[in-house]
Amino acid sequence: MPAKHSTYVCSQGCPVEATLELIGGKWKGVMLYHLMEGKQRFSELRRTMPSITQRMLTNQLRELEADGLVHREVFPVIPPHVEYSLTPLGKTLAPVIRELKKWGDAHLDRQEKPRRAA
Repeated sequence: MPAKHSTYVCSQGCPVEATLELIGGKWKGVMLYHLMEGKQRFSELRRTMPSITQRMLTNQLRELEADGLVHREVFPVIPPHVEYSLTPLGKTLAPVIRELKKWGDAHLDRQEKPRRAA
């Protein structure tokens, strides 16, 4: 995996690259979409994405947390209780995620047909 930029002073498309670096991949956008509904526990997120592995979910949540998009709150009880939510910065991505969903709703059938035939 390529190293992340430390700064994005570059071409006109660089802000797009920076955004995709933060939310790119198969799962991050989906996680952000589900967290737009509100706080969720790890197991709740896992249920909404049954084909993700526990390790991948953990790694992706850690990356989103490290990038300041997701907040992880640990409650000191037994068994441990952890909730994930969007940070104020993460909430600013809601319009972007909604538009991605809207685009997918409008074009998914068109994109799926060639894949099924292959």
